[in-house]
Amino acid sequence: MDFDFELIAAPFRMQPGLRKLQPGEPQLTPLRPDSALYQEKARVVAAAASRLQVPGFDPSPALAAIAEQARREGHPPFDPQRLELSFEEDFAVLDGDTGTLPWLCVCVPSHWAPEDKLGLPFPAVHAPVADGATLVAAASHLVRLATSGERWERHVWTVSPSPRHDQHPRRHARAPWPAAQDDEAFARSCWFRAERQTFLPVGRGTRQAVFTIRVMLAPLAAVVDDAAKAARLHASLASMTPAVLEYKGLAPAREPLLRWLARKMA
Repeated sequence: MDFDFELIAAPFRMQPGLRKLQPGEPQLTPLRPDSALYQEKARVVAAAASRLQVPGFDPSPALAAIAEQARREGHPPFDPQRLELSFEEDFAVLDGDTGTLPWLCVCVPSHWAPEDKLGLPFPAVHAPVADGATLVAAASHLVRLATSGERWERHVWTVSPSPRHDQHPRRHARAPWPAAQDDEAFARSCWFRAERQTFLPVGRGTRQAVFTIRVMLAPLAAVVDDAAKAARLHASLASMTPAVLEYKGLAPAREPLLRWLARKMA
């Protein structure tokens, strides 16, 4: 998994955590046709459930910006109609003039429904986030920053009982946590889920940015492969508020995970 555990903060806080991308840092990841992610995305595309747009919105400038970024990174040309199956990332357009999301190209959301976010103001998009007052209060500033013409990235993470990338709440019920009483068996049935999210300027006479979301999944026991990673994850998980644990669905899993991580730290 392409994830730096130094990004896991303790105490845990719901905050923007934006970092400016330097020239040459990539934002797109080619999607392998033999991957589980490809198969999941292909099912959503086949069901015509991947793309949503506000009536009258023209996504062509955003698609051109993605194509230009792909060229800069040395990726082969792709068919815009197969965008979903060309890259690991999902995509959305953030409009700096309206502060809304007028276009979404999302196959593997993390327990959110893209159709519920289409056209909403940025604060409303993040209203359900637990302990998300900082995000909501900074919404206007974040929109201005994200659509300023610079490139930005942030990361989020969680632990999940499901190896499925697509966690759309109306396509898939939440997977139950393992019933194993043994902490080792419990942890080995869990998955570390991370997202790299970036903003790519669209330009072309717009105040838009393409929001990219790359979902990464790996077995928890394989990812937490040394004491330092275990200690960092333990500290962050232990510091989560009840509201955050509930929002992330981690409340039933925290204690067995903390015990397992404590042993990995020794």
